[in-house]
This record gives sequence, C-alpha cells and structure tokens, in this order.
Amino acid sequence: MEVWGQLINTTLVFSTALIFAALGGMFSERSGVVNIGLEGLMVSGAFAAAVATYSASEAGFGSGSPWIGLIAAVVYGVLFSLLHAVATITFKSDQTVVGVVINILALGVAIYFTRSLYDGSVQTPQLYDVFSKVSIPLLSDIPIIGEGFFHAYPTTYIVAVLVAVSYFLLFKTPFGLRLRAVGEHPSSADTVGINVSRYRYIGVMLSGALAGLGGATITLTTTSSFAYNTISGQGFIALAALIFGKWNPLGLAGAAVFFGFAQAIRNFAQLFDWSKNIPTEVFYMLPYVLTLIVLAAAVGRSSAPSALGQPYDPARR
Repeated sequence: MEVWGQLINTTLVFSTALIFAALGGMFSERSGVVNIGLEGLMVSGAFAAAVATYSASEAGFGSGSPWIGLIAAVVYGVLFSLLHAVATITFKSDQTVVGVVINILALGVAIYFTRSLYDGSVQTPQLYDVFSKVSIPLLSDIPIIGEGFFHAYPTTYIVAVLVAVSYFLLFKTPFGLRLRAVGEHPSSADTVGINVSRYRYIGVMLSGALAGLGGATITLTTTSSFAYNTISGQGFIALAALIFGKWNPLGLAGAAVFFGFAQAIRNFAQLFDWSKNIPTEVFYMLPYVLTLIVLAAAVGRSSAPSALGQPYDPARR
C-alpha cells in the first residue's frame, strides 16, 4: 500500500510543472494567441531559476535561495514572452512560426549563457539549496492519501491554489470575461471599448510567467541543475494537456495529472509483476506516445477559442 502513496506523490511531482505551463498556455490562447513556445518558456524558467538559485546560495541566502530562483524564473519568462507578444500582436507575425522561434531561441540563449557563466560547462553547477517536501500536519498521516497528497513540494501546493484562482479569474471576473472575449470575438470586444492588444499582451505575459514557473519547478525539485535536456519536451506535453483539457483550468489540470502518471509509472513499473518482461524503454517513451495519441484523438473534438491564431487589425473590423 505504501507504494501507491509514493506513486501518487511522484505523479504530482511530474504533474506540477505541466500544470504551471498549461495554465500559462491557457491564458495566452484564451486571448487568441497561439503559444507553442511553452517549451522555450519552460527552458527559460528552468535556466533562470538555476542561475539565480546558485547565485543566491553563493551569496548566503540559504533556504531562501529557491524562492529567489522562482522569482527570477517568472521575470525571465515574462521578458521572453514579450518577444512573442511583440512579434505576434504588434507586428502580426505568424503565431506558430514565432512559437517555434521562441523554442529554438530560448534553448540557444540558455546554453550560451550556461557555457559563458560556468567555464564552458554544458550545465549549471549542482544546486544544494532546493525545495524540500512539506508535510501538512494530521492530513499527512492518513494512509496512502496522506503520503500521496499532503507530503509535497511547495510548488505543488502553489499550483493547486493557482488552478482554483485561474478558474475563478477566467470565469467569474470581468477580467476573465474580457480576456475570453478578445479570444472569441475581438472585433465585438473592440466595439464595446475593450483594448484587444492590451488583453492579448497580458495573456501572453501570463503564459511566460507561469511557464517559467513550470520550468523552475523541474530545476528546483527534480534535477537540481539546468542542462540542455532538462525540459525534454515537457512544454509540448503541457500543450497537449491544454488541448485535452479544453482550455479549462480544471480540465487541463486533470490532463496534466494523467501525463504526470505516465511519467511516474516508469519509476515504479518494475515493482509490479505484470511489468517484469516489458523493456524499460517502453515506460520512458510512454508519456510522448500518449501525447501523440491524445492530440490525434482531440483533433476535431476540442473547441478552441474562435479567434485563436488570428491577428487582429482594428482597421478591418
């Protein structure tokens, strides 16, 4: 029974970064801007978090260092997402192409600065001041559930709160109504005085902040360093969770947990008799295969925002 608690806990570890990034993609795409640059934004966040945390540790901040790393990931993610916003909203470039460029550019910049800062090394130094799991008194003592849900990293608790806040913000506030309006009917929104460009900028910048947190989560809870393969397609899995979850915070969180379980099972598969004869490589490729299957199944079934991917020109409304 203890194994099941650990499996649930590991699932949440892998899911947390995906939920952060998928929430970011949701805000961008709900505003009408396609963001396949989530992978690059996660890379940016992972890199910034590693550099800032290491520097803070060297400066003597101790246990406060990973929190500084989180802040750095948010700031750097927002700055990188501004490139996407300026290119797609102001200059009306093709949103898919810009997203691809962001993915390539973010990784290239991160590798360049990693080599420059750390004497040609392909990865940052090992981080010793990273997040530790926090137990919630009493709740963590519940068999299976306690170990699975209430003995987790701070980032897991943060993302759980953000899912609820994002749902409320998107569907229960004037801001959310306006953001959805510019993603569905930008000309109508403009007619009633909503600044379409402003809300799209906000959506894209939120995607940078949240995807940056997703990348930082991997660095500060799982790998304890940044290298070129730290993210390894997690941004694309988050994008699949976003589509599978139908651009809804609750839906994408459930989809991310599904993909997180697919990643977690590889660490526990050999403990079950039924998996003894299955090659380990099968479990390592499982999350990516499931991503392809989910995206193929979602084609024609998921209803994206009506104006998604369409640059808005006020002169043509």
